[in-house]
Amino acid sequence: MPDDWTLHQGDALTLLPTLDITVDAVICDPPYNSGGRTNAERRAQGARGKYVSGDAQHALPDFDGDSRDQRSYTHWLGLVLADCYRLTRSGGSSLVFTDWAQLPATSDALQAAGWTWRGIVPWRKPISRPVKNGFRRECEYVLWGSRGDPLRHTPTIYLPGWLEGSQPRGRSRIHITQKPVDVMRQLVRIAPEGGTVLDPFTGSGTTGVAALQEGRRFVGIEQSAVYAAGAEGRLAAVA
Repeated sequence: MPDDWTLHQGDALTLLPTLDITVDAVICDPPYNSGGRTNAERRAQGARGKYVSGDAQHALPDFDGDSRDQRSYTHWLGLVLADCYRLTRSGGSSLVFTDWAQLPATSDALQAAGWTWRGIVPWRKPISRPVKNGFRRECEYVLWGSRGDPLRHTPTIYLPGWLEGSQPRGRSRIHITQKPVDVMRQLVRIAPEGGTVLDPFTGSGTTGVAALQEGRRFVGIEQSAVYAAGAEGRLAAVA
């Protein structure tokens, strides 16, 4: 395994307590557990049904862990982020993706885990689903928290307050909720150059790819064996 990245395959709640590392930033895209008006609808609908258009021309595999109700989601994510907090150096940051429906629950989980909430960074997706008789769901959000006062970078950094980029399309897309590398490259700069980024929900490995491209180290955890294999291939190609 290369010195600049490590990928663990398994459940984040099981694996995080076993890690004895110090990281500079946590950047993650947890399953949103969004969609569905009732618990029955959430249980009946998989991630693919929630996040992939009906006319999509790909057969990307589904993933587990996306059927919690809001209270369970808040509790579960709080446990994960608390373990991430334990592993993060003083001054380190946590950046957590969410959608509009889970924004309040995600902010609760972030703060319950010990992080000081610092703000929200909107992520605009130019290619997004229209909504009949209403507003296009064109934005998701990144919640920023820190462990104490944010790290003072040398030289000082100035990161954007909003992001723009659409999900990869065609053969470049290997995960249902894959994020754009260009967006993630901006986010990983919250870690100092040469620092370590932790992602407990690695998915297709985009956070790790961005971290390596920006001169950071990467530690990832991915529950799905299929997606972990794909992420490992992408990371190896960069390294």
